[in-house]
Amino acid sequence: MAITIAGTGRFVPGEPITNHDLTRVMDTADEWIRKRTGIGQRYYAEAGVGASDLGCEAAKLAIADAGLEPGDIDAIVFCTMTPEHVFPGPGALMGAKLGIPGVPAFDLRQQCAAMPYAFVLANGLVATKTARNVLVVGAETHAGFMPWKNWDVLRGRAEGPVDPQEYAHATKHRGMAVLFGDGAAAFVLRDAPEGRGLLGAKLHSDGRHAKHIYIPLGFSRHPWVDADAANEDLHLPRMAGPELFKSAVTELSSATRALLEETGLSIDDVDFFLAHQANERINEAVRKSLGIPHEKVPSNIARYGNTSAATIGILTDELRREGRIREGQVICMLGLGSGLHWGSIAIRL
Repeated sequence: MAITIAGTGRFVPGEPITNHDLTRVMDTADEWIRKRTGIGQRYYAEAGVGASDLGCEAAKLAIADAGLEPGDIDAIVFCTMTPEHVFPGPGALMGAKLGIPGVPAFDLRQQCAAMPYAFVLANGLVATKTARNVLVVGAETHAGFMPWKNWDVLRGRAEGPVDPQEYAHATKHRGMAVLFGDGAAAFVLRDAPEGRGLLGAKLHSDGRHAKHIYIPLGFSRHPWVDADAANEDLHLPRMAGPELFKSAVTELSSATRALLEETGLSIDDVDFFLAHQANERINEAVRKSLGIPHEKVPSNIARYGNTSAATIGILTDELRREGRIREGQVICMLGLGSGLHWGSIAIRL
């Protein structure tokens, strides 16, 4: 028994924030951002809106797309690196908002590699008859660690300029800040007909490279209540860009190549390679490394930025609703995230 996709949904908050809008709060430029990342705009949640709120909206759409009601869901797998709280995780919170308290919720922390991991977990739940309909959600509210304070100026609700010190502080972190956006995506996964479903998976983790991208703040090394934490920006992501780029290209290419060999699939057999939308340059390098035709590696990072656990789901939902992803096709999902975690899966719809 293997799982396949029964329904999908996506949700982004508010109006898009363009690269030009970012120039109101830090020293950057549209050309600079596009050249390095491929991103043209992104979305940010309002203050007080959490990952479970965005996830709930995407989940409703996916459940309806599958022809189900919330009460038909047997298990939740919630993926995020930006939860509302250190604990509890957002899975149970979203379940309550959907009106299905009591449904078991798993919270995954594989960050940008979340979807390959979540699909393998969902497959196990269905295969063991623990669940029939599994709701997989990826949702992020990266707005919580953006390095500026004056959101009204950013959104065009107030006149600038911002305080020079705040402007300089945001500029210091622009390499990270321009990448991320907020959004959510959801899948309803259930058992597949004969000859369909999950065909294979290659998942990996390597904590030796955790500091390629991480947030120092925590409980033991740098406690949350440390008075100096904010002054030292320990709550903001630290990213070793060149090292992360190299790891992503090397590991994603290797895992996908191994997956194709193990499943007996060729590049021609796969209709779409749905890569995590972290950076257009990374995905282009992986595509070239594997020799995949450009049309088989769709991209939407220009419109959403990096929504971490949600990127693959947002892209999948767009392609399904456009009629480009159809029953009977084979798709490959691949992503690498903080941990480091990475993986690639193949599924016949």
